[in-house]
Amino acid sequence: QVQLAESGGGLVQPGGSLRLSCAVSGISFRFYDMAWFRQAPGKQRELVATITRNNTTNYADSVKGRFTISRDNAKNTVYLQMNSLKPEDTAAYYCNIPLGTMTWGRGTQVTVSS
Repeated sequence: QVQLAESGGGLVQPGGSLRLSCAVSGISFRFYDMAWFRQAPGKQRELVATITRNNTTNYADSVKGRFTISRDNAKNTVYLQMNSLKPEDTAAYYCNIPLGTMTWGRGTQVTVSS
């Protein structure tokens, strides 16, 4: 079965950086478009960034220019490099396919606070 395992979150000061990883198993990863989502307390889960199997990327306006999504097909892993973090980036971060129809992993918590 499909398993998504996010890691790399933590507490960071505003302006700081974090790199999230998502290890994917149970699918032929290289054939799938992938995405990062986030969910802040009391808010709906939102799409943050996508990367196609051909490495075309797209970003939500709120993170454009600060976040970079990438993938390593040899490691079945998708990454999210987050720079210039803001308090409003505080959320639990998840990976999935862009439609969000795979079973969700546990996510990784990112907290941006001084």
